[in-house]
Amino acid sequence: MGERLSGGTTGAASRPRLAPAPLPSFPMPSFSFQCPPGTRDFYPQDLLRKRYIEKLWRDTSIRHGFEEIDGPTFEHTDLYTVKSGEGIVSEIFGVFSGKDEAGVKEMAAKLAAGSGAMAPYALRPEFTPTLARMYAARAAQLPKPAKWFWMQNCFRAERPQRGRLREFGQWNCDVIGEGSHATDVEVTSCCTDVLASTGLTHLDLQIRLSHRDAIDHVLHRLGVPDEHRDSARSLLDARTKLGERQFIERASPLGLSETGVGVLLDLFRNRRKAQPGAVASLLDCATKAGAVAEQGVPTEWGVLAAIQDEVATTPWHEWMWFDLSIVRGLAYYTGMVFEVIAEGERAIAGGGRYDNLIETFGGPPTPACGFGMGDVVLGNILQDRGLMPEGRDLLEALSRSAASLRPDVFVISNGTPEADAALRPLVARLRRGVESRAWLDRADRKPWQADRYSVPPLHARYSYKVTKNIGKLLQDAAAQHARYAAILEGGERATLKNLDTREERKDVPIDALAAAVCARP
Repeated sequence: MGERLSGGTTGAASRPRLAPAPLPSFPMPSFSFQCPPGTRDFYPQDLLRKRYIEKLWRDTSIRHGFEEIDGPTFEHTDLYTVKSGEGIVSEIFGVFSGKDEAGVKEMAAKLAAGSGAMAPYALRPEFTPTLARMYAARAAQLPKPAKWFWMQNCFRAERPQRGRLREFGQWNCDVIGEGSHATDVEVTSCCTDVLASTGLTHLDLQIRLSHRDAIDHVLHRLGVPDEHRDSARSLLDARTKLGERQFIERASPLGLSETGVGVLLDLFRNRRKAQPGAVASLLDCATKAGAVAEQGVPTEWGVLAAIQDEVATTPWHEWMWFDLSIVRGLAYYTGMVFEVIAEGERAIAGGGRYDNLIETFGGPPTPACGFGMGDVVLGNILQDRGLMPEGRDLLEALSRSAASLRPDVFVISNGTPEADAALRPLVARLRRGVESRAWLDRADRKPWQADRYSVPPLHARYSYKVTKNIGKLLQDAAAQHARYAAILEGGERATLKNLDTREERKDVPIDALAAAVCARP
């Protein structure tokens, strides 16, 4: 049909030009994808709002002396099945290795057979087991206590609803290696501090404290045998989702009679503000109801009384309540537990003491206490109450300086009873800052405004060591790279030492200490 061309000669001019054949017509598929249920897309403004919450979390953590850590997004599934309890296990997103075809087929066959097999790995539903694994691996080399914070996403396979998603931002703060009641209160104070920084007050929400052993004692007295204790705890944790009749029906197989359920629910309704006499009043109610033995005060109630006394020394005592209905669903809690409750919302945060978890993962016996807070419920509340900045205010709030990673001041007692008593309350005030009179007088005041503080919140630390040797404590302050050491000379005055220049200011009033630290050259 056409001539052969060679030697660079073309015959195109002598050939007729053919029209191109039309392309075949195929229907184009139409796809419309949304993000998976229970997850979120973050457009620029959405992400700025999330970053605002994360900045509050990070700054508060640092001011309270916590150091940031991180771990893998997925873990061995057994890490959660060992100690977290059935509630978490049922919410795990399993992870398979796509390279291991044989393993995937084997797991698929087990699932098809209904064996209850689980994937070898799981997207983290929480971070505490990872933290425990990490600490156990290097327990001998790590400081005691270690104060760690973490902020990343977690994943739970549950039904999405307001305040509960399948992927969410989480903030954890934990003190590992310290078992004192003061540490329990320090952890709850850090949680409360970040809530106050958002503009929320004790009129908006409550920090409700309880004790796992006190609840176990009550359950035992009301007839629940030890083998049903974990199931009873899980039922108590789910009580707000159940009607009273349904609660009674589920409680009966666990050993709780209808009368026992009534006693329990009556105790749950008897919340007490954390002020002098609160624990004694709760104990009296429990004793009269037959839920506590009349002879002797159980140890756990003594712990609650000690926490009550410690709470009174903090700026946050108005926020704190004792509430025996707080149980916490995770199996690893061992002592004090707490939740942050806003009326009509899911818990904003929760945590407590878990003194056996490090040991479970191969570490030495190690006391620990911590909490977690999600961004979903907190974000909803801030939006609903007009406490989320927008536009220029949001950009300015995010542009302000972060908390100093280097401690501003390390507070030391000179060893007198007055100085010892003043130490922790002073540290709490330094971390909180001083709100300015001009800001307090503003009719339009918002928590993110630049004039909020006359003295900004400071990164303040103190030693957990029992030594009274001031020289050793100053060495500890220097080792933590503090700018200043404040040595309390009794309950009203301090010596302020600049650890960079070695200059000293003596006889500084405690109320003026924060301003003196901020006036550094």
